[in-house]
Formats: sequence, C-alpha cells, structure tokens
Amino acid sequence: MTTVDPNFAADEAREARRARMFTRINKADNYFKVLGLAWITPILKALAGDNPRAQGKEIWQLLGVPLVAIAVFLVAWGVLAPKVQTSLGAIPGPVQVWQEVVSLHEDSREKAVKEQTHRERVDARNQRYIDAGETDKVKDIPFTGAPSYYDQIWTSIQTVFFGFLIGSLIAIPIGILAGLSRTANAAVNPLVQIFKPVSPLAWLPIVTMIVSAVAAEGTSGLFPKSFIISAITVTLCSLWPTLINTSLGVASIDKDLVSVSKVLKMNTWTKITKLVLPSALPLIFTGLRLSLGVGWMVLIAAEMLAQNPGLGKFVWDEFQNGSSQSLARIMVAVFTIGIIGFLLDRVMFALQSLFTFSNNR
Repeated sequence: MTTVDPNFAADEAREARRARMFTRINKADNYFKVLGLAWITPILKALAGDNPRAQGKEIWQLLGVPLVAIAVFLVAWGVLAPKVQTSLGAIPGPVQVWQEVVSLHEDSREKAVKEQTHRERVDARNQRYIDAGETDKVKDIPFTGAPSYYDQIWTSIQTVFFGFLIGSLIAIPIGILAGLSRTANAAVNPLVQIFKPVSPLAWLPIVTMIVSAVAAEGTSGLFPKSFIISAITVTLCSLWPTLINTSLGVASIDKDLVSVSKVLKMNTWTKITKLVLPSALPLIFTGLRLSLGVGWMVLIAAEMLAQNPGLGKFVWDEFQNGSSQSLARIMVAVFTIGIIGFLLDRVMFALQSLFTFSNNR
C-alpha cells in the first residue's frame, strides 16, 4: 500500500509559483539593465528567497558601492569646496547647488505661468477682432520673455538629435559602402583620419560663415541660424564613430554568408537589407552610441559660441554674469549635462537591445 503525502500537491504548486516568479524576474532584468537599474534584480530575488547571502553581495556590488562612492564624493565636495576661492567667491557646496536647482525650477514655473497668461491675452485680443469682423488685425504675437532653464534643456536636446540624425544619415551609407568595397574604403579612410581629430572650435567659424552666407542670399529656413550652426557642428564632429564602426561591422560579415548571397544571386539592395545590415547592426549601434555621446559634448561648446539658446549658452551667460549665484548655476548645468548624457546613452542602448542580440552595455 502506497502512502500519499497530503502536502505534495501544495508543495508542487508552491514550487511552480516560485519558478514563474523567477522567470518574470529574469525577464524584467533585461529592462532593468537597459534603464541602468540592474541592482533591482538581486533585491527581487532576495525577497523571493533565492540565496539571500549571495544576493546581498550582489546588491552591495551594484547598489551599495556606488551609493558609498557618491556619499564620499558629496562629503569631500562639501568639505573642500569652501576652501577654494575664485573671482566669484568660494566654490559652492552641494547645499548651495541644490538651492539653485530649486530656484531654477521656480523660475521655470513662473515663466510658464507668464507665457500662459500671454497666450490667453493674445487669444482674447484676436477673438475681439474676429467678433468685430476685423480679421485683418488678427495676428500671432510671440512671447518675448527669456527662455526658462527647461526650455534651454529642450533646445539642446533638439539640437543634438537634429545634428546626430544628419550625421547618421551621412555616416551609415558611407560606412556600408566602405565596408563592402576595398576601393571605397581606401578613398574614405584618409578623409576620416584627417577630419576625425578636428575640434568643434575649428569647425564652428567655417560653419558660421557658410550658414551666414546662405542666410544673406535670402534663404529662410524653419530653424534659427544659431540652431543650424550648432547642429551642423555636431554633425561634423559626431559622424566619425558611426562611419568607422559601420565600415568595420560590414567588413566583418561572415564570408560564408557572402558566399550564400552570391549563390542566391541577391541584388545589391537585397544583400544590404537582408544580409549586411542585420549582421552589422551591433557594431553600427555601438558607433551610434559613441556618436551621440560625442555630439552631446560638442554641442555645449558649439552653443556657447553660436549663442544657440541651450545649455551651452546658459553656462556662457552665467559665466559672463559673474553674480554670486553664477558659479552654483554653472555647476547645476554641469550635473544636468552629465545626467542627460547618461540618459541619452540609455536610450541608444534600449534601441540596440530592441533591434539586435548584442549584450554590450
């Protein structure tokens, strides 16, 4: 006679639930890695009862060590900053910088309220003329107030993506051509080696003169001249990593795949779309991530000189202002630039994870 364990079914159901939970955690881990939140996974696993000691070590490595490093940095900054004197006073500490963060946020909110009030007044004015039948007097009166800090952040993001997009549209086709043809690679390589090290400060005067000449001929565009100058400078400095990595990725395609394409008598377009691009995508995205990072660094210098109303101009204006708050505000901009740069890299990594099987971080 066989004895059946009455708790067997309950234990089996519990183990099944536990297995499903760990499956969900492992799936979610891919998203956490993309977002830079990989430390959440060991926390969830520890809460689910998966070897708490091992997960505790992982939590310490992924979360504890970075937090301790940040805390040490903040303490050292707070202690040493007041001892360094500049022409604008002592270097501001973390507290003063945070106060400027709050101040800039409040200024942005006040500006948004003023802009909304202005729009309502313009709408009311135009409606009165419409009701009176004087439609010829209806017009859009733009708000002329200074841009807020958030407006300047948005301007910089728009500019870098515009320049990055133009650079990518130029670099990827040329990189594919250089990867497929040794002759094309021999032609492109000297230009890459010459122009890749050129500083944005060298490109900026050339771009400014060209854009100014085009504008002088009466060509009007959808974007301000300073925006175009900054975006083109970003393009000229950021396209090289994408071009180089695309060429390398295409040239590194498995020779057996190339032989198969010849056997199947693929035309050039089919070969590129069905064979070349899927195989080279990991390296192409690596180049795109590098290009976007370079473009973001270049943008700040370009905006300073081109006076495009973004973060670069904000830093330059505060430097020229020379008030007691200027140094703290510049440091706010420095942290903003760094955080946005990190987020832009995460965006590109998310796209890379979506379209490729690469595990690069």
